[in-house]
Amino acid sequence: MKKENISVNEKEKKLINLIRSTEYGEIRIIVQDKYPIRAEEIKKSIKL
Repeated sequence: MKKENISVNEKEKKLINLIRSTEYGEIRIIVQDKYPIRAEEIKKSIKL
């Protein structure tokens, strides 16, 4: 398998750190012009 070098910008690094620090739950990622601009943690979901 061929390895590729992928460069990530500062926002992508923050997103990766956020995902790794989340123990469980949902994260909604807002993407604009191919880059993540905002991540929203879903705090509460109520199943009836």
